[in-house]
Amino acid sequence: MNVLVGCEFSGIVRDAFTARGHHAVSCDLLPSESDGHHIQGDILDAIREGSWDMLIAFPPCTDLSVSGARYFVEKRADGRQQRALEFVRALLDSPIDRIALENPVGVISTHIRKPDQIVQPWMFGEDASKKTCLWLKGLSPLMATGVISKNRYANQTPSGQNKLGPSPDRWKERSKTYAGLAMAMAEQWG
Repeated sequence: MNVLVGCEFSGIVRDAFTARGHHAVSCDLLPSESDGHHIQGDILDAIREGSWDMLIAFPPCTDLSVSGARYFVEKRADGRQQRALEFVRALLDSPIDRIALENPVGVISTHIRKPDQIVQPWMFGEDASKKTCLWLKGLSPLMATGVISKNRYANQTPSGQNKLGPSPDRWKERSKTYAGLAMAMAEQWG
């Protein structure tokens, strides 16, 4: 299959599909952090200019996630949240038969539609917690591949928050897809 992995600079999902024999291309405004087919540019242009069998998209959550809810009034007033929602709609409405869109819990659920599935990295063999919503078109929900059941995961503080402290690259580290989830996507959807 020709798989486009949108808004991915890490190459983690792209490489999982490539390892299973697919032609996978990541696309992001940032350069790729790993070798592999990558388009540095606008994902909507890549969708229009290519012939894709599947789109897996990870739109930026900065203006959508409930973790930033205290800024929603400001983000609505200046149009950031509306632009982010329009971007999500454009991805979901792409003329591609199989689409998965990933984002944390946030306003997509109330302004567009509820997710088809909510997954956690610990469902796919990762010692981590990160509640992740999936909006699906033409794809089945993922089945867990290796559940790790704990009270607290390696990426959490005793109160359950993410351990990553403030830094300029925190957003980058938090946005990366866990390898176990990427492998499940490639195995089950590929």
